[in-house]
Amino acid sequence: MKKSVIITICAGAIATGPLQAQNHPTVPDEGDVKIIFNPGEPDQKVYDAFIENAPKRFNEPSAPRFAIKGNQDKFYLGIGGYIKGVGVFDWGNPIHNANDFTTAAIPSATPEGDGGLLQGSLGQSRIFINFVALPGTKNKVGAYISGKFTGPGNGFVLNHAYITYRGITVGHTSSLFEDGAAAPPTIDAEGPCGLVGTTNNIVSYQHPFSSRIKGGISVELPDASITAADGTRTVTQRIPDIPAYVQYSWDNGSGWLRFSALMRNIQYRDLVNDKNRNVTGWGIKLSGSSALGDTPLRAYYQAAYGRGIGGYIQDLAGLGLDLSPEAGREGRLEGVKAWGAYAGLQYTFSPKVFASATYSHARAYAGRYDGGSTPWNEQYSYAQYVSANVFYTILPGLQCGMEYLYGRRVDMDGVSRHDNRINTMLQFSF
Repeated sequence: MKKSVIITICAGAIATGPLQAQNHPTVPDEGDVKIIFNPGEPDQKVYDAFIENAPKRFNEPSAPRFAIKGNQDKFYLGIGGYIKGVGVFDWGNPIHNANDFTTAAIPSATPEGDGGLLQGSLGQSRIFINFVALPGTKNKVGAYISGKFTGPGNGFVLNHAYITYRGITVGHTSSLFEDGAAAPPTIDAEGPCGLVGTTNNIVSYQHPFSSRIKGGISVELPDASITAADGTRTVTQRIPDIPAYVQYSWDNGSGWLRFSALMRNIQYRDLVNDKNRNVTGWGIKLSGSSALGDTPLRAYYQAAYGRGIGGYIQDLAGLGLDLSPEAGREGRLEGVKAWGAYAGLQYTFSPKVFASATYSHARAYAGRYDGGSTPWNEQYSYAQYVSANVFYTILPGLQCGMEYLYGRRVDMDGVSRHDNRINTMLQFSF
């Protein structure tokens, strides 16, 4: 479990202006929230408050179908979620995970006769509690908690648990280096291999500087992913990561471009010289989404590059690609250069039907080394990810979809393998 962090902030230094929500483009501007206790307030105001307080990435539940409103509009409480069932068929080198199509997990060898795999899962089903107190005031407080059932034996796994106040967010949620609203829609719970997407324990502050420009900065507790070599070992981390961003929006916030930066310090033990060493990691990223003219076509985009940021790029997380052995220097590790990018298009045929297609690429540049915990030739080099899907809303709250996925992983020695997947989905939101 990550260590908690307590930070004292001088209230007089914090601006109290409202912070514009950056919602995912697939979230409707208007929604139906039925007030089941103390009705009378327009449903739209309640809906807007819940959407603003929720995570922004596609597949994250936000506004419930039913809510409780406190006397004198002092709080809104929504409890909801969705039941999501997927049916999956893989062929090629099948990934044994019906929820996440992780190209890094494509197996290196598939036994003869096992080239096809049929799977199903309800593990992506989620529940959430969304609470907003004193809505419409400068002292508005929000709280949000959600999770899904992808743990061992379909056990509950926490996704988000945070509190917001005057632009400050404290808790466990998406890193500020992530731009969740710019993630393209996929049935696949993970999404593009090159997407920057991770959750950390964070203390962040975001602030609008004008109707078009906003920014934020955060202090976060990440996990370091290191490939240790002879003469080195991992140690506990003690310096937080610091991501920040500035964003420019247009079309009333429905289009935007965000520039993000990340600084981090990663420690390891040099056993040769019997001392801890520090490696400075850094990353930069451009991301956003926008409509293409006056058409039903929308683009999603992201490009990220840095050194020692493998744990922030979805496909590289957990592969030991923050640090790897430095060739020719026993007892020394170095930050791994890496980048991840994607571009996607979404076409909305009607309020009930939309389709999207996305291409993504992720790559890491670990140097040639000997004696590492992962042999150099078997280390990840790059991966490609392609998705094409269509979503149809059958009834309010009931949605189905179908998706094709292609993934390819290539190791440092040039050995590659691939997987194809047909994803089908039926989802009921409540």
